[in-house]
Amino acid sequence: LLQTFFHNPIAGPFVLGISSGAKMVVALVMVFFLGRGRMVNSAGMIAAAFAGAMLSMGFVLLMSRRIRRMSMLVVSGVMIGYICSAVTELVVTFAQDADIVNLHNWSLGSFSGTTWSSVRAACICVTVIFVLVFLMSKPLSAYQLGESYALNLGVNVRLLRIGMVVFSSILSACVVAFAGPISFVGIAVPQLVKKMLGTAEPIWMIPASFLGGSVFCLFCDLLARTLFAPTELSISTVTAVFGAPVVLWVMAYGKKERVD
Repeated sequence: LLQTFFHNPIAGPFVLGISSGAKMVVALVMVFFLGRGRMVNSAGMIAAAFAGAMLSMGFVLLMSRRIRRMSMLVVSGVMIGYICSAVTELVVTFAQDADIVNLHNWSLGSFSGTTWSSVRAACICVTVIFVLVFLMSKPLSAYQLGESYALNLGVNVRLLRIGMVVFSSILSACVVAFAGPISFVGIAVPQLVKKMLGTAEPIWMIPASFLGGSVFCLFCDLLARTLFAPTELSISTVTAVFGAPVVLWVMAYGKKERVD
């Protein structure tokens, strides 16, 4: 949603680094508690993932103050993501406890370890955020026509941006906390939905993106479990196979539109 609605220099690197930051903090928290024979509840997992997401976003915002070129800012976002992933792999690799070592599967992205209590917590979180984001449809529609236009209509653009960043972070944190990082869904699915609907109106795009993302993840999870059964692939492997070409196509198509 952030990538679709906010065409600004922060959107690209923010989306690229947020999952890695959330994954890093969740892994650190789980290693800390499991190493002491304690479990982390659903609220703790979401809170840890949200803290990691905001940490990653903070670094991107700091870099944006010194880097003005979009290409270099995107590279900085990718580098932040790699750093967070490297720290996560380091923690998981040198963990001694058997339960902690199993975090490796989670770090690749999987729905296998999800329990019904996790599903209930995720449903509550996603439903609340969905309602809040849907109520922002009109301000988002005004913002799409330009920042000046939105300001003239009385939209608090600064508050709108902060709200979308926070809501995106909470949604990503919810997914990462229970299923691990799942790549390309947040960038590819809104673009596919926009192409299918033939419109970028937020009042249609918001529910369609939520529904399309869930269907896309379920489809990829089905392939991950059955394609090479009994071997199960990580869901991020399958989403990358389908999502990366979509992103490349969008980049090429967008460039062609600007040239025309």
